[in-house]
Amino acid sequence: MRAWRVTRPGPITSGPLTKHDEPVPRPAPGELLVRVLACGVCRTDLHVAEGDLTVHRPAVVPGHEVVGEVSEVGGSAEAGSGAEFAPGERVGVPWLRHTCGTCRHCARGAENLCPDSRYTGWDADGGYADYVTVPADYAMPLPPGYSDAELAPLLCAGVIGYRALRRAALPSGGRLGVYGFGGSAHLTTQVALAEGARVHVMTRGAAARELAADLGAASVQGAADPPPEPLDAAVLFAPAGELVPVALAALDRGGTLAVAGIHVTVIPPLDYRAHLFQERQLRSVTANTREDARAFLRFAGRHRLRVSTTPYALDEADCALADLAAGRIVGAAVLQPDGSTTRR
Repeated sequence: MRAWRVTRPGPITSGPLTKHDEPVPRPAPGELLVRVLACGVCRTDLHVAEGDLTVHRPAVVPGHEVVGEVSEVGGSAEAGSGAEFAPGERVGVPWLRHTCGTCRHCARGAENLCPDSRYTGWDADGGYADYVTVPADYAMPLPPGYSDAELAPLLCAGVIGYRALRRAALPSGGRLGVYGFGGSAHLTTQVALAEGARVHVMTRGAAARELAADLGAASVQGAADPPPEPLDAAVLFAPAGELVPVALAALDRGGTLAVAGIHVTVIPPLDYRAHLFQERQLRSVTANTREDARAFLRFAGRHRLRVSTTPYALDEADCALADLAAGRIVGAAVLQPDGSTTRR
């Protein structure tokens, strides 16, 4: 099978990924072998490739927004090895792939904070390949009515945006600010609009601003521009630390800013009265729980989301990451090994 590996972490212009021809992996007991139908290209993949994130698995295959077809169930049904998924069934392979299940964080429903958590495309090989394995307990059933390419970004961009929106504590009918407008933000904006929010988008790209307006944003302006009214909540999707004080200053009293990224550049010093006083809050978002994923995918099943995608062949994975780094992608890039976009 084909697989892209991060053999030399560094700037995307230095060619950190190399393509390999290698055997199809075998699923361990409790795992599924999944034939990849589509894999979203997430900014986290770029952070893995460029070395912004510490190497967890040398020469890892990135990719954690995988839509695929179950080819094989590892182990036996008697072993409780994921027999609830049958060969031929379409499943999602997300970012979170393991938690201990016993620590105090897992016990209180915060498995995303588990010290023993592990991740697809970082700790284990991911979906920039023809096949991937996933623990059956962490595979996701998928809503009908979407193509493979449309589903792929839902599995991280959609899920993490959904969690970030909840972390931002947006009140009913509130005013939301969205900073950066890529794969995650364009989905989160639709969730907020469906729930009755007024959404103001701050982003740098002209095409991204056009998409935001088309989706129903109340206003669209430059990344550091002030919104036309104070915000009850905001989510920062751009990995730009310099926008943290900008977004905090745009909050109304009692507002909350959630930072959705796994990596951001250095945050400038904050002024207490200008940025935090009057009970403004700054929150981070650390991965997601399985329940976050299930809740968001149920939402996507009830509300037909418009998923903006840019297709790439699997053989163009390095080009897709380069385009993401350069801001040339509107919506979400998606790798498709066979080019299939069949709706089910």
